[in-house]
Amino acid sequence: MVSEDVLRTHLQELRRGTVVVASLVALRHPDYGYALLQRLAAHGFPVDANTLYPLLRRLEEQGLLTSEWNTEESRPRKFYRTSDEGEAVLARLLDDLAAIQTSVTGLTEGVDR
Repeated sequence: MVSEDVLRTHLQELRRGTVVVASLVALRHPDYGYALLQRLAAHGFPVDANTLYPLLRRLEEQGLLTSEWNTEESRPRKFYRTSDEGEAVLARLLDDLAAIQTSVTGLTEGVDR
């Protein structure tokens, strides 16, 4: 039987890339980091804050997210949103994800391509 540590490692690797896709999808509607953490977790993407915040900064540096500070509330919050470039990358990632799913399904069901 496979150990829990081995399984946990492989699940973590599998989810690492999907968190980028999930974040770009979720941030089509502007949101701040903590709310995004909660929304992702509610949709089956549990992410640690120490993972998400550097990811958001990296996606912003790559031009895939835009951000702005909301200072109207008692505590200023940085809101992120998927940029036009992020939408273009997301479309390609979603296409590739669908192709991967099709390939895995074909392998699982023994269907030749």
